[in-house]
Amino acid sequence: MSEHVNFDFSRMARTGIPEVIYAEGKEKASVLKLLENFALEAEKPILFTRLDSITFSQLDPQLQSKYCFDSLAKTAYTNKIAKKVEGRVAVVSAGTSDGFVTWEAKRTLDYLNVENQVFEDCGVSGLWRLQEKISQINSCDIIIAVAGMEAALTSVLAGLTSKPVIGVPTSVGYGVCAGGQTALNSMLACCAPGVAVVNIDNGFGAACMAYKILLSCKGFIK
Repeated sequence: MSEHVNFDFSRMARTGIPEVIYAEGKEKASVLKLLENFALEAEKPILFTRLDSITFSQLDPQLQSKYCFDSLAKTAYTNKIAKKVEGRVAVVSAGTSDGFVTWEAKRTLDYLNVENQVFEDCGVSGLWRLQEKISQINSCDIIIAVAGMEAALTSVLAGLTSKPVIGVPTSVGYGVCAGGQTALNSMLACCAPGVAVVNIDNGFGAACMAYKILLSCKGFIK
């Protein structure tokens, strides 16, 4: 373990979710050391988020093979959480430009051993695409809605489902989109009830919220 990191090994017991390593902002040498240490104990589940491909590529290839890495989602994990929670989550995105957030959410759900399905490119500029998929989306227990720009997708989805919707505003968009602030405000102002909103680009946080809802309501598969 890196001498600069005081890892919280008991977090899973306290909160239901183990500590996850947020790589962005850490010294590259520290991240590589953490990757190396956890690769040597690959049977223990660990998730890295905001891990860029340049840093990961500098890890020894034999140690890289211990991880499931995705360059778009910027995530890497060794094993999934052993216990599988009941229920299924739909991850619905407005556009493929939101992919880095969409797939962070999907990959976090994978790591947490939650069944999930991604529905990409369902934005309101082509409502027929959402209409084609809404029955499949509604077959899931929870919906994560990922959208930038004006983020209208979240309001539309919330008006078409009885399932809880977790909105994830993204930083995608021009000018007045203000790095996701417009999308965030739009989701917070949603008139359809049953919507919770996480921080901008926080696909990880949305996945954890979905996991905790399922864990509280349904529990683990026995």
